[in-house]
Amino acid sequence: MNRFGRWLARVFRPGGSSPAVTWTIAAVTVLVWAIQMFTQVSGGGDRVSSALGYFPPATLAHPWTPITAAFVHSTSSLWHILFNMYALIVVGPILEYTVGRWRFLALYLLSAFGGSVAVLLLAPSSFVVGASGAIFGLFAAFFVIQRGLGQNPMQIVIVVVANLAIGFLVPGVSWQAHVGGLIVGGLVGLVLLRTRRRNQRGAQLGLLVGLFALLCVLIAVGMAIMPPQLRLLAELLS
Repeated sequence: MNRFGRWLARVFRPGGSSPAVTWTIAAVTVLVWAIQMFTQVSGGGDRVSSALGYFPPATLAHPWTPITAAFVHSTSSLWHILFNMYALIVVGPILEYTVGRWRFLALYLLSAFGGSVAVLLLAPSSFVVGASGAIFGLFAAFFVIQRGLGQNPMQIVIVVVANLAIGFLVPGVSWQAHVGGLIVGGLVGLVLLRTRRRNQRGAQLGLLVGLFALLCVLIAVGMAIMPPQLRLLAELLS
């Protein structure tokens, strides 16, 4: 095995302390963004965003997009991916070390899913891309776990409030995804905090699966209450 192979084995070994999941998510997201830049089409947009971005009426036709949208970013603004990846690299390693790799991955993906569910329920005609829902989920989980362990979470509260305000005030930012990710991330953080003992692993898994099932139910509800014209579009796309 060459030097790079040995380094990979050391980083990804079971029980290791390196933030392998954080780095992998960041690397995949940046790679997807680079592919987006090379697949832009005339008139704006790119093929990757069309395939992986989330458009609520197309939920049944493209059921992967509520989660894959978190790995796609705007190609017209470098700040979009820079802010999200900076936040991931700052908060991610701490959380990953605290809760473990697979729990951190579950937190990230469930928060991304929660952000998309909120978009479906609150802004069903929107097309969204970006990891903001997942990032806000990390913020919420960080707050819950810090507070539960008796630490002062005020610093993360300031960051969350400031970025929520930006979502409400700046056009083109999906505050719905922010709120959805925040709620789901907080719930996941609470589950991980309350079931952190080894003999609670089964309960922890069951609660996380239950939360995923609840989000799926909310997807079904969102599709059912969608405005008639969007519901018709959904039928045409499915």
